[in-house]
Amino acid sequence: MNNWIKRNSEHLIVAAIFLVMTFAYFFNPIMQGKILYQGDVLQAQAMQKEIMDVKEATGRAPLWTNQMFGGMPSYQIWAKYGKNLTTYVIDVLKTVFPNPVDTILLYLFGAYLLFCTLKLNSWLAAAGAVAFAFSSYNFIYIDAGHANQAYAIAFFAPIVAGIIMTLRGQYITGGALTAFFLAMEIRSNHVQMTFYLLLAIIILVCIELYHAIKAKQTQPFFKSVAYLFAATILAVIVNAGSLWTTYEYSHYTIRGKPNLKSEKGATSSGLDKEYAYNWSQGVAECFTFFIPNAYGGGSATPAAENSETVKLLTGKNVDPAQAEQFVGQRMYWGNKPGTSGPWYFGAIVFFLFVLGLIIVKHRIKWWLLSAVLLSVFLSFGKNLPFLSDIFFNYFPLYNKFRAVESILVIASLCFPILGFLALNEVFVNRDKPYIFKKVKLAFYITGGLTLLMIALPGLFLSFKTADHQTFISGLTQAFQGNATMANQVANALVQDRQALERADAIRTLIFIALAFGLLYIVIKQKISTTFAALAFMGIILVDMWSVDKRYLKDDNFIPKEELGRAYTPREVDEFIMRDKDPDFRVMDLSLPDPFHDSRSSYFYKTVGGFHSARLRRFDELVENQFTKSINEDVLDMLNTKYIITADPKTGMASMHANATACGHAWFVKSVKYVKDADEEMLAISSFNPKEEAMIDQKYKSTVEAKPIGIDPNATITLTSYTPEHLTYQTGSTANQVAIFSEIYYDKGWKMLIDGVEQPYYRANYLLRAATIPLGNHKVEFIFHPTSYYAGENISLAGSIILVLALAGAVYAERKKKKPEAKKV
Repeated sequence: MNNWIKRNSEHLIVAAIFLVMTFAYFFNPIMQGKILYQGDVLQAQAMQKEIMDVKEATGRAPLWTNQMFGGMPSYQIWAKYGKNLTTYVIDVLKTVFPNPVDTILLYLFGAYLLFCTLKLNSWLAAAGAVAFAFSSYNFIYIDAGHANQAYAIAFFAPIVAGIIMTLRGQYITGGALTAFFLAMEIRSNHVQMTFYLLLAIIILVCIELYHAIKAKQTQPFFKSVAYLFAATILAVIVNAGSLWTTYEYSHYTIRGKPNLKSEKGATSSGLDKEYAYNWSQGVAECFTFFIPNAYGGGSATPAAENSETVKLLTGKNVDPAQAEQFVGQRMYWGNKPGTSGPWYFGAIVFFLFVLGLIIVKHRIKWWLLSAVLLSVFLSFGKNLPFLSDIFFNYFPLYNKFRAVESILVIASLCFPILGFLALNEVFVNRDKPYIFKKVKLAFYITGGLTLLMIALPGLFLSFKTADHQTFISGLTQAFQGNATMANQVANALVQDRQALERADAIRTLIFIALAFGLLYIVIKQKISTTFAALAFMGIILVDMWSVDKRYLKDDNFIPKEELGRAYTPREVDEFIMRDKDPDFRVMDLSLPDPFHDSRSSYFYKTVGGFHSARLRRFDELVENQFTKSINEDVLDMLNTKYIITADPKTGMASMHANATACGHAWFVKSVKYVKDADEEMLAISSFNPKEEAMIDQKYKSTVEAKPIGIDPNATITLTSYTPEHLTYQTGSTANQVAIFSEIYYDKGWKMLIDGVEQPYYRANYLLRAATIPLGNHKVEFIFHPTSYYAGENISLAGSIILVLALAGAVYAERKKKKPEAKKV
């Protein structure tokens, strides 16, 4: 044991440093017992409300919830996947460490493993891990509540480490680690991030193949690829449950193919291009890689104390608080709809990256540069449509993703890797005059560019929004036609943005100069490389920490009891919640956008909600029946029992009961067949849902399998409700068509009549319907998706194999070290 501690003493010290560093960042809120206020997490609490209520009552989370959009599978909201090994690894991390300490530690330790794999000494590897972990968007994602996305990013580095080990001939260890970390990556359930990593890995493998062919070493290369392929398959098998359900469900979401020919982009699958490109990185916004406030920071950047705009407005008797708010909301001047903050990789990291381009000779440089260029160019989205459209139109999955700027996570990984390979080269290369010459060149490039951004910022940046003139026109109207005042305010805003950029550019120049000075001392061999590595860790931490604190700061944490008050019911909510009916819906029109806000879903089942993977049919229904005006017939068929509105003057919410809601289920008197989705959508634009049903003609044989009659006294009653098991009792003297106010999704829902499975079909564009035989019957709808239950069994098998693979890797490493110990 003592020998093990001695051999790993440096790693243990690094681990202790990481723990202290991370807890220090969150020291005040942790000591005060506060928790992070995350907007997306609060939305998720509302989305998950029914799931968690059922889980608490029964001990098992349902795979379907009716809480939002009438009903949807819960795969992308909350699902256990209890036979997946990685589920328990994540549970342990979240139990041992408070949020978001666990995520930061994953960033640090994953990157540390990668840098150690690249043969950097422990202290340099630790400094590199800090450079990656504290990249601004790694913290911004946490602040926003993108927990799955942050976890997925955290596993990038260790996956690359496993791949590099395998390519170097450590087949068993590298393959096992690749399988494990890739399984963790997939379990994080952020396909977009995993896809971006895959693009970078493809580039790496292609470069390695080229060099293997060139060196005539293709046999070991293909052996490595075989192990990596096996590792990938194993990681997929471990996550079979989540992958299968996600794949199956994705075809029916807004990322799948449209059902309406009349809809824009109906001939293709995926998101609408304009929606997908909405958050595109501006070309000149890349200056934020090393000058964080080059574009004004985030959409809510605090106004500077000496803000020219605030002075001007307060001089015109505008309330100082309002003036500061006005300025803060307008400091960001890029063309994104809004942003939480800049993609800041670090002033020192930027300097080291440029140095790496100059002095690193290893072929890994070309992989890193290629991956950076691809990620940067694709992040431009609509600002570089030629390349983006090629990927959007022809690359599998790419058109399923929104916010294309997020591919910059690849650049945020590659920048510190190349930068610290350069730093390592400075440390180990004995040709110090050559190294110093290259270090000076990198300093002249980065320092000179930064100096230009200080002296002549207008040379590269305009500091004006794309709609600057429209903005001035709006100000002119606000100032009652005073165009002079409007122009003064607009010009003052430009001055404030320039001042903000210049202040950060000076800051960047200071850090670059510090890094250059430290390198000079190292080259002159005035200090040890260990001390130098620790010094770099320190100044990089100061640089990154101070920027991260602009976005993930102590003020973002709140007392736990305050979070509990986030969902305080209004008077109308309390009234509706007194209704003991287990299955009705509410339309909350008091929200600014009821179809992009899940707050009401915390209290009751809603017609609206928020989710980026909602069912496409429901999205099409919203677009066609609720956008221009509210179709009350559609509200009725959805069993919308209550409608909430807000007074336009006071904002006070009020509610009225919808007397014409159709109820849980009902028999219709007539059926109208339609030829396709477009005709069906048109048909429900005006109809009597209680009396008639609109059904696609492809279901005609199923509908009329038995002669249809009418019994005006027939009854159908919901007798038992859980989200994934609904029971009805029917009584009729004729075979009749019944409509259920439940969302149709045939990948898992089964209908049983008196315990025997029977066919059902879709009606009124998205509801379930069935032909119920005469007599008294027990009708059940049970959600039991094969993709989940069979996928879980496959996951269990994969998890067992993964444990064996990891054990084999440990055994192989121990066996390898025994001969080395004997030699010593």
